[in-house]
Amino acid sequence: MQVVAMNKDLENLLSELKAVHEDLRLIPTEMIVVSDWVRLKCRYGCNNYGNHLGCPPFSPTPAETRAVLSAYRTAVLVRFEAKPDGKLPAKHASRAFSNSVVKMQKTVAELERVAFLAGCYKAFGMNAMPCALCDTCVIEEMHKKDQAVFDLDSVRCKNKEIMRPSMEACGIDVFKTLQNAGFKPRVLKDCKETVEIFGLILID
Repeated sequence: MQVVAMNKDLENLLSELKAVHEDLRLIPTEMIVVSDWVRLKCRYGCNNYGNHLGCPPFSPTPAETRAVLSAYRTAVLVRFEAKPDGKLPAKHASRAFSNSVVKMQKTVAELERVAFLAGCYKAFGMNAMPCALCDTCVIEEMHKKDQAVFDLDSVRCKNKEIMRPSMEACGIDVFKTLQNAGFKPRVLKDCKETVEIFGLILID
């Protein structure tokens, strides 16, 4: 596993970030893998496609993500645990993680803010899973009213200051990226298992 050589500034930044959330890992951006196939998983098989502003087709394309990553050298992976609600049936398992996803999104936004205030003016956060900040995304509301949706409708987001796209929505192969960073992701076979979810902060 490649290790980031930390100077004093990075050490201080990491300390500030850990005051917000302890479970962090600094990585070089070379570890982040972007693959064109990833968005197929969103487009075919995910009900959130086109229904959330943090999801495709509103999120950056893999090509855009590669271009953005080329402007960064270091990033921070942020690990969270989400425990399922055993009272919910399997078909509603995703609801059990809503509170955990909201907590992650708000924490990633705070980590981005702390990094920015520490002098990392390019800091940008990415989340996991579809945005859960609102009960219903404005895009979903527009679909229900049979209103046409355009790219500029992203300005309608009610939480634009903290809403960020998920890594997978931007074409990042999260499994391979986590493996590169020394984690051991696995496919869960039971909705009652504890889930690890990861955010990402691009630093500089």
